[in-house]
Amino acid sequence: MTGRLAGRTAVIVGGGQTPGATTGNGRAVALLFAREGAQVLVVDRDLDSAEETAELVRQEGGTATAHRADITVESDCAAILDAALASLGHIDILHNNVGIVPAGRTEDLPADSWRRGFEVNLTGMWMTCKYLLPHMRERGSGAIVNISSMAGLLAGGETIAYTTSKAAVHSMTRSLALEYAPHGVRVNCVAPGMMDTPMGVDAVARAGGVDRAEVAARRAAMVPMGHQGTSQDVANAALFLASDEAAFITGAILAVDGGFTLRSHHV
Repeated sequence: MTGRLAGRTAVIVGGGQTPGATTGNGRAVALLFAREGAQVLVVDRDLDSAEETAELVRQEGGTATAHRADITVESDCAAILDAALASLGHIDILHNNVGIVPAGRTEDLPADSWRRGFEVNLTGMWMTCKYLLPHMRERGSGAIVNISSMAGLLAGGETIAYTTSKAAVHSMTRSLALEYAPHGVRVNCVAPGMMDTPMGVDAVARAGGVDRAEVAARRAAMVPMGHQGTSQDVANAALFLASDEAAFITGAILAVDGGFTLRSHHV
C-alpha cells in the first residue's frame, strides 16, 4: 500500500458485515482505509459485527475501534462524535455506508416502508453529517464520502422508495458540499451499480428464493462491461475521494457501475 491516508482518522458508518455473507462495502472500506494508513472507528448497529471488522483491521497491523450506533436514533449519531474523539483524537474522514432497499409499487407500498427507507437512507446520513461537520469546520478540513446507488440516477418502478431516497442523497451531498466548501470540507458521493455484495445479491436471492449464482449471473448480464463490481471497487472509489488526490473535488456523484447508467433508464 502507498500510505495515501497516512496520519488520517476515519469514521466508517456501516462498517460491520452481515454474518455469513460476502464482504460488503463498509467492511471493505474500513480495511482499505486502514491499509492506507488511517486509524478507523468502525460504527454499526451490530456491535459484534463492528468489532469483527475492527479485529480484522488489527490483525493486519492497523488501528481500529468498534462503536455501536443506530443512525436512525439522533442521540446515537451525536454519540458517534464523542466516541470518535475519544478513540481517534480528531476526525479527518466520515464515510457513510448504511442503506436498505424498500421494495414495492407505489400503490402497494406501505407508508411505514416509505418512511423507513428515508429514515435509514437519508435522514440517518444527514444526522451523522450534522454532528461531525462542526468538528471538521472548526478544524478547517475534512472529507465526507456518502455511499448512494446508481438507483439515485435512474427512475424506479417497484423500487420507488429506494430510488427516490438515493436521489435525495445526491442532492444532499451537493448541498453539503456547497455549504461547507468555504470551511475546507469536501463532500462527495459514490453511486455503486450492480455489485456482488450482500445487499446486491444475497438479499435478492433470499427474497426470491433462488440460487445466489443465478442472481449474480442475471445481474452481470445487465452490465456493459459484462460482470458485476465488487466491494473493493467501491472501496477504491471511496479511497480516492477521501484522499488528497481528490483535493479539488467536491459535490461529485461518482458512478461505479461498469457503464450500467450509460444505457439504462430504469431499475
